[in-house]
Amino acid sequence: MKIYSKFLPETKLRAKLIAFLGLAFLVTISFMNSGGKSGLPQGDSDNGGLALPGDFEAVVVVDSIGRARHLAVNSNGDIYVKLRVPDAQNRGSVALRDNNNDGKADIIEYFGDYPDTGNYGTAMRIHKGYLYFSTAGEVLRTKLTPGKLVPEGKTETIVVDNYKRGKYSHIAKPITFDLKGNLYVPFGSPSDVCQVADRQPGSPGQFPCPELKEFGGVWKFSATKQNQKQSEGTLYATGIRSIVGMEWNKLDNSLYAMQHGRDDLTRSWSQFFSPWDSALLPSEEFLKVPEGSDSGWPYAYYDFMKGKKLYNPEYGGEGKKEVEKGKFNMPIIGFPGHFAPNDLLFYTGDQFPERYKNGAFVAFHGSTIRAPYPQGGYCVAFVPFVNGKFSSEWELFADGFGGVDTIVNTSDAKYRPMGIAQGPDGSLYLNDSEKGKIWRVMYKGDKKNFGSKQLAGMAARKLTSPNVKNPDPEKDNLMRGQLAAGSKLYNTYCASCHQQNGKGDGTRFPPVAESEWVNGDKKTLIELVLNGLSGPITVKGVGYNEAMPPHSYLKDSEIAQILTYLRSSFGNNASIINANEVSRYRKK
Repeated sequence: MKIYSKFLPETKLRAKLIAFLGLAFLVTISFMNSGGKSGLPQGDSDNGGLALPGDFEAVVVVDSIGRARHLAVNSNGDIYVKLRVPDAQNRGSVALRDNNNDGKADIIEYFGDYPDTGNYGTAMRIHKGYLYFSTAGEVLRTKLTPGKLVPEGKTETIVVDNYKRGKYSHIAKPITFDLKGNLYVPFGSPSDVCQVADRQPGSPGQFPCPELKEFGGVWKFSATKQNQKQSEGTLYATGIRSIVGMEWNKLDNSLYAMQHGRDDLTRSWSQFFSPWDSALLPSEEFLKVPEGSDSGWPYAYYDFMKGKKLYNPEYGGEGKKEVEKGKFNMPIIGFPGHFAPNDLLFYTGDQFPERYKNGAFVAFHGSTIRAPYPQGGYCVAFVPFVNGKFSSEWELFADGFGGVDTIVNTSDAKYRPMGIAQGPDGSLYLNDSEKGKIWRVMYKGDKKNFGSKQLAGMAARKLTSPNVKNPDPEKDNLMRGQLAAGSKLYNTYCASCHQQNGKGDGTRFPPVAESEWVNGDKKTLIELVLNGLSGPITVKGVGYNEAMPPHSYLKDSEIAQILTYLRSSFGNNASIINANEVSRYRKK
C-alpha cells in the first residue's frame, strides 16, 4: 500500500482498492455458485435422489411439470419438453430457462395447441433451427425464434399417421435425422407377436406376418416436406416390434435403435418358459440398423444369457431353436427383458471423462410384467465406445429413480426415467415421465484420473439393486412368503365352497382353477372379494347362481395373500396383488 501511495493520491488509491476488492468478491461468489468450475452450477447435496458414479453431481432443474416424454436442449441452454398429457389449456409442450445459472429453471412456459397432443406423443428434438415434436398421430415442427424462449413460428405437420386404424398398440413416434436432410420415424407393431389371435395363449404366429407391410419397422421421410403420409415414405428397415429410443450416430453415420421385446412369455407358453424366464426374456435389443436390414420380429427374439437369437414359440422355436447365422440383424447388446428402453443418446461432449466420449446412454423406463419378481429397469445405463466399437458389456450410470428398494408394481416407483438430452456445455439432462422432474448431471472431478475407483459403487449396485440385477429364481420370488400365508387363508375362508383343489363343487360354487375371473382384471377380483357377489354368473362356460358374501372383514394384507395365492395356483398364471392395491379399491 505504501508503494502505491508514492504514485497515487490517497483518495484515488482508496477508490481503486474498493473496486478491486468488490470485483474479487463478485468473482468469488460467482465461482462458489458455479460449484468451483466455470459455468457449472452447484449440484444438490443428495444429487436429487440419484446414485451416480464418483465425482458426478446432479441438480434438479424442475420438480414437476407434468407427465413428460422426450426433451431437447438448445444451444443457449433452454430446455424443451414434450408432454404425454397436455395441461388444462391443452398445451402439450414446456419450455424452461435458467436465467442465473444456478441450475434451476427460473422461467417455465407451457405452449402449443395442436391435435392429439396427449397419449404417446413422444418426440422432442431440435434440428436446423426448428423444434420437432410428435403426437401419437403426427410429426410436427415449429421454427424457433432467436432470443425467445417460446417459439413464435407456425406449427407445420411433417408426417401424418392414421394411427386409429384398427387396433394399434405401439404408437410412440420418436424421431431422428441423418446428415442428408432425412427424417426417420418408426411405426410399431399393432400386436405383440403377430399371432392369429393376439396375446392368446397357444395361438400360432402368422407367416408371413402381414403387419410388416405397414408396421414393425422404420420409415424414411423428407425432414421439410409437409403432410407426408406413410405411403410417401420409404421403408428403411424392418423386423423391429417397438421403438421409443432411437438416434442417428454421426460418428459412423448410422441409425441405432432400442427395441422393446415382446410381452409375457410364460402366460402364453408356460410349457416352455417359467416365470423366471419370462421376467428376463426376451432381451431389450440395442441395435445398429443398416438400411434394408431385418431384425427378426415377430419370428425371433434375442436371449442375452445365451447370446443367441432364437425362434419364437409361435414359429416353432419352443425357446430352443436358434436362428440361422446371418438371417437376421443381431443386437450390439441384449439388456434384460422388460427394462423398457425409452431414449438413446450418443455422448459427444467434453465435460465428462474420456471414458464417456461417443458412448451410448440409455434411459430405461421400467417394466410392468416381471411378476412374481421385482420390476426391472428404472435406471440409466451406459455402453462405452472403445477402440472403434461399442463394448459388449453395459454399465449402470444412474439409479435411485424408483425411490424404493424393491419395486413390486410399476405404481410403486416414484420416478421413471424417460428422456435424455445433452446440453451445450456437455451436461446430461434426464427427465421423469410420472411427475416431470428434470435432472442436470455434471462432472467436476479430475477427468484424467477417472477410473475404477469412481465406477466401483455403481458396479456393485448393478449386482445388488433389485430393479437392475438378474433375480435369484428362489430368493427373489416375491410370492414365496405370500403363497404359504395365502394357502392357509384360502383353506380357512374359501375352500369350503371352492374346494381345496380350486375346482368348486360342480353345481353351486364355481371353480377358481383356470378361471377367467381369477386371471382377469385385478380391480374386478378385489372388488368381488370386498363386496361379495350375487346373481347369475358364467365361469368357464358354465352358469352359477349362488351368492358369495363380502369378505371385507379381512385385512388388506390377508385379501392380497389369498388372491396372490389364487392367481399363481390351480393352473392360474397372473400377477401378484399387494395390500396397497386392496387398500386403494377398498377406499373407492
